[in-house]
Amino acid sequence: MSRHSRRRFLETGAKASLAFSLFTVAGTKASGKVLGANDRVRVGVAGIHSRGQDHIDAYVDMPDADVTYLIDPDSRLFASRSARVTERGGSEPTCVQDIRTALDDDNLDAVSVATCNHWHSLITIWACQAGKDVYVEKPLSHNVFEGRKAVEAARHYNRLVQHGTQQRSELARAKEIAAVQSGHYGKLIVSKGYCSKPRWSIGFKPTKTPPPELDFNVWLGPAPEQAYHENLVHYNWHWFWDTGNGDVGNQGVHEMDVARWAIKGATLPERVWSLGGRFAYEDQGETPNTQLAVFDYGDTKLVFETRGLVGEGKFPRNVSNEYYTEAGLIKQGQFYPKGDGAPEPLIDAGGEVNPGGPFGSFISAVRNRNVDGLNADVIEGHYSAALCHLANISYRLGELMPYDKTSGRLGDNRVVVDSFQTIKDNLNAVDVDLTETDFQVGPVLEFDAENERFVDNDAANTLLSRDYREPFVVPNVV
Repeated sequence: MSRHSRRRFLETGAKASLAFSLFTVAGTKASGKVLGANDRVRVGVAGIHSRGQDHIDAYVDMPDADVTYLIDPDSRLFASRSARVTERGGSEPTCVQDIRTALDDDNLDAVSVATCNHWHSLITIWACQAGKDVYVEKPLSHNVFEGRKAVEAARHYNRLVQHGTQQRSELARAKEIAAVQSGHYGKLIVSKGYCSKPRWSIGFKPTKTPPPELDFNVWLGPAPEQAYHENLVHYNWHWFWDTGNGDVGNQGVHEMDVARWAIKGATLPERVWSLGGRFAYEDQGETPNTQLAVFDYGDTKLVFETRGLVGEGKFPRNVSNEYYTEAGLIKQGQFYPKGDGAPEPLIDAGGEVNPGGPFGSFISAVRNRNVDGLNADVIEGHYSAALCHLANISYRLGELMPYDKTSGRLGDNRVVVDSFQTIKDNLNAVDVDLTETDFQVGPVLEFDAENERFVDNDAANTLLSRDYREPFVVPNVV
């Protein structure tokens, strides 16, 4: 099995960059092959357990793409996923456990990443250095530092990198955003996102020897070395800080992206604050199942509400966005004016997306070498993922506080106050005794958006990155 050193990746990328400058039509740096009208983009899907199956299906059904590699540390998945390709008319893909093996192949054009969060940025960077284009699932990064490095790699090596925030490819959503930004409904005061999906207890799994078919060292990759247990592989890694980012960085990054999109020109905020907890049960998970985050963009606030104790009783799931303007409320394609006015359809203020959905637009952009053909360019992924990380940093630096004292930290924004009330009502509905419950209340953190650093806060800045495990290191210079 190939073991690329970081030096070799840099050498490969430098040679590829020179080769690319000689092209006048679409091609790949790695192979030097011009993509003609009848050529197909050869894609390797990395991470094939869950979301990766959707990647496989999307590319296999395209006339101008081939799935030529399946990449996953767990070889138990190879037979069934290979059959998924061949049964739908594709050729037998090469199956490997280590992404570096696939990146050695000059015939591979693109990598489609559906791995755990802690691998997203490193695979993106390595793939760009190896001359491959990238579709990378949300969130782009496991922390703010590596997300910025993924952007730098895409730009330095002239690679097309599309982020898996699929709502950027939905025309109806683009039109909604255009209406919000039109000014017709007055200034946007609060852009709000909800991530309320059932996230109940994962229990406890004992540490044990990894199954022989799983290369657990590769699975861990950039994460710290630790013992294997079955709450890590394959899905519940989301709820551990070493590998995931909680639900705000899982489902939530989709609605976070939309909420930021609605704030015209928004990148990163002036300050951030978060509170929450892992309530109602004790289990192996670490990340909050309930979280409120507030981002200050000056005249506009972004408020994000994450509640996982839903799906039973009076609190249904809610994955959506709302926009509070001077004139009223916009949600679900309707405008609700202040007062007793009846809801009305949104005006048509324009809004457009590149056709083909998230995967089809990506393949089209790869063929045309057109970054404007990406509906969710890597820089958008970086900013929206970073918001999730900033919220988590405030939360992780928080102090435990009784709920009745927590209310005094909310400020006077009506949307923030109402969100906290909903959280309390939700906890009451699932029999959490608030008089015996502490919230983890984070500090208000000032943020320098231009330099992507917290202001005068070493503890918060430390959490912008992590200690990487050799040789799975996100480099300072890509």
